Amino acid sequence: MIVRGLVAGALALAAGVLWARRRYVVVTVDGMSMAPTLTDGDRVLVRRRRIGQVGQGDVVVLEPPSDPAGGYAPGPPGADGRRWNIKRIAALPGDPVPQGIAAGDGVAHVPSGTLVVLGDNPDSIDSRQRGFFPADRLLGVALRRLGGPAL
Repeated sequence: MIVRGLVAGALALAAGVLWARRRYVVVTVDGMSMAPTLTDGDRVLVRRRRIGQVGQGDVVVLEPPSDPAGGYAPGPPGADGRRWNIKRIAALPGDPVPQGIAAGDGVAHVPSGTLVVLGDNPDSIDSRQRGFFPADRLLGVALRRLGGPAL
């Protein structure tokens, strides 16, 4: 009877871990693009989200758009081999394009399936240089700095 209880407990624990891994991930900030809010080396708890579950002002983790010119080399890839950026959402699809964003001629509103994101540090490489970020590359919303306050 004790063995069955241990097996059931182990299975429940494994199921809980899998559930949590599907919904949450921990990322380590590499760089100063979100300073002073987040600094190099901060560890952040991120809840996986889709475009319809985020709002203006949310701090998000997402892949940058590809750069055909090769002018921007993001930080080293994460454990999954992908390169991630952490930025704050400045505009959502359908919103007016904020001033100073590399949007192209005649683009007045953020196109469907894209986001305008900015680093809190004015020297951040973000939508000011890169234009729109693809919303389908969104990992999730940063909830809190581990060992620190909520964002």
